[in-house]
Amino acid sequence: MSTAREKFSSQMDPMILAATRKAAADQGRQFQSILEDALEQYLERNQSVRPRTHVLEAFGLSLREFDELYAELAK
Repeated sequence: MSTAREKFSSQMDPMILAATRKAAADQGRQFQSILEDALEQYLERNQSVRPRTHVLEAFGLSLREFDELYAELAK
C-alpha cells in the first residue's frame, strides 16, 4: 500500500543533516523514511496530555493534607 507524500523544504543544522543522511545510508533506508520516523516519534511523545506543573503541585499538597481522609473514603 502506497502512502501519499507531500514535498516540503526546511533548513537544518548541517551536522544533524549529515548524521541523518549517514544513518539512512548505513541502514539502507531512504532519507525521508528516517525523517518521517523521527517526526512520528516526536509527535507521539509530545501529543500525550500532560498535567500542568501547578496542578501536580496542588494534588501533592492535597494528598499530604488529606491523606487520612482519603484513606477512610477509600474503604
